[in-house]
Amino acid sequence: MYTANDFLQYHILGNSIESYLWFAGILTGGILLKQFISKLISRLLFAALGRKTRSVGLETFLNLLTAPISVFILVITFYLAFSRLSFPEEWHLSPENVFGVRMVIYRIFKVAIIISVVWIVLRLVDFIASVVLHHALHTQSKMESQLVLFTKEVSKVVIAATGFFAALAIGFNLDVVSLVTGLGIGGLAFALAAKETLENLLGSFTIFLDRPFKVGDQIRVSGVEGTVESVGIRTTRLRSMDKSLVILPNKKMIDAELVNEDERALRRVRFTIGLNYGTTAEQLQNVSNEIKMLIHNHHMVNDNVSVNFRTFGTNSLDILINYFIKDPAYEKFLEVNEEINLKIIGIVERNGCTFGLPSGSDYLARKQTIDANVSQVTG
Repeated sequence: MYTANDFLQYHILGNSIESYLWFAGILTGGILLKQFISKLISRLLFAALGRKTRSVGLETFLNLLTAPISVFILVITFYLAFSRLSFPEEWHLSPENVFGVRMVIYRIFKVAIIISVVWIVLRLVDFIASVVLHHALHTQSKMESQLVLFTKEVSKVVIAATGFFAALAIGFNLDVVSLVTGLGIGGLAFALAAKETLENLLGSFTIFLDRPFKVGDQIRVSGVEGTVESVGIRTTRLRSMDKSLVILPNKKMIDAELVNEDERALRRVRFTIGLNYGTTAEQLQNVSNEIKMLIHNHHMVNDNVSVNFRTFGTNSLDILINYFIKDPAYEKFLEVNEEINLKIIGIVERNGCTFGLPSGSDYLARKQTIDANVSQVTG
């Protein structure tokens, strides 16, 4: 009599019906449940990470981890499902330790598992960085946030490189150490090509450890002046005064002479005004005294103020003005400087004086130059 067990043990292409049913059940169950299982594992991981991670939220964690965990479960599902089947003996396939179909399939599974695990670890790094960044944003220093982002990128590069070499070693049974040391001239060429990248990477570490500037500072380096927007693994981005983006290698940032404008306690203002030669000594003295009093009484200027009749210029009597603004911020510097300059014009006018002008020939020559430049721009 033909029983159910006989049916299950009936073989097709070297496998029993029971094996095919196990294959179909594992595959179907894994595909149907992978989303549920991946979210369950993600929730357990989130709970295991502790309370500090809750500042970012479970939803963010699920968005990051659900996809890679689903891929990992899918790979394991395929591995377990196909392990229930075997190739027909009449195909005479080589064993797993000999190059052939078995070896290729087996190694593809191992590499797929390594890739999915690396993907999960990378997403965990992203989440941990998000948590730390959330706390860093509540600090006064913007450099803390940049350090978090920098550390995240370096960690991901290291993890990805480790995963790549692990895939070579585990998936293809390669001796990675011998492979790297045996590159010979090719390895030397690679090292030379990577030299600049490594120098910039070391430059990044130097910037974060020494902290010659921070994000938001206005700096001047290699003839470029601008505000620091970000510090990356290889480059530092500056926003120049004309709002263009300047990207400088980190090696240059630490090798070149760098001036941090925001680290100064004061901003110096030094300029000369010229009064015409029709100005009397009394008028000159009054203008100098009033300008000095104006600047000295300004709440944004320190006590180190000097206003002196300096020299007899070619076309004017020159008064040297020198003072320091207490606020080092560039915008505040412009604001105070403009306010004082406008009041200086008022002082000169109230005392019946006028500013010295170039001689007629000089004035005409300069006007012709300006007109020529304007015509070139508009032409």
